Amino acid sequence: MNILFAVLVIAVLGGLFGFGLSFAEKKLAVKKDPRVLALEPIMPGANCGVCGYAGCNAYAAAVALGEAPIGLCSPGGSSLSAKMAQIMGQKIDNTGDKRRQVAHVMCRGNTEFTNKDYAYEGLMDCNSAALLFGGDNSCKDGCLHLGSCIAVCPVGAISKDEEGYIIVDEKTCISCGKCVQICPNGVMQMMYEDSEYVIECNNHEPGGKIRKLCTVACIGCMICEKKFPESGCKVDRFLSSFDQSVPHSQIAEAAQACPTKCIIKR
Repeated sequence: MNILFAVLVIAVLGGLFGFGLSFAEKKLAVKKDPRVLALEPIMPGANCGVCGYAGCNAYAAAVALGEAPIGLCSPGGSSLSAKMAQIMGQKIDNTGDKRRQVAHVMCRGNTEFTNKDYAYEGLMDCNSAALLFGGDNSCKDGCLHLGSCIAVCPVGAISKDEEGYIIVDEKTCISCGKCVQICPNGVMQMMYEDSEYVIECNNHEPGGKIRKLCTVACIGCMICEKKFPESGCKVDRFLSSFDQSVPHSQIAEAAQACPTKCIIKR
């Protein structure tokens, strides 16, 4: 009888406490701004932090409160900006370049092509290796292949192949740029996804010096610029580059004539 009474008391108390908590939840609940509720479901959910906020929902709340501008979300791109503007009743400038950008490794050097200064045996982290004489590569502007970019990619779009090259899966890449920020040598860069050619080199050493260090580096010979002026190639500090935002009629010819073949057809 006593056990039954105790169970009954506990059940009654549990019911009262449950009712009280439910009542308190409703009375004390913080109501969200309707605009926040509308913005949150359309966010990409990457929570990469590139917008400067702790996550997608935090950025949505900041936009709704007028504390952040629309357009800071790289993964969402222009389509997300348009949706956010519609919800917020704002107009955005649609005249800018809407081409998608993806991360790309601007280096073809590995142990086959690039000399080593020493055998690195430290942490498998590019920034740690860079603290020791700029890394083990003789070319101090090249990829260190230790995968710091792999570790920070929020969607697993970066990997290392059998030959040790760092590879970006462009279809998976969300254009957040975290890999660009973590790379100590500036090898990881953003480029247009639909660009047909890319100059895969990040070196700024004179040709005479870099030839001894890496056989696939740009040597600043200016063949691409001088012989093929319509290629768009310009050599600055011994490194060639071209404007990817506009087409160039002679870029294929420049790639063919490049002595180290660092102008690559994608």
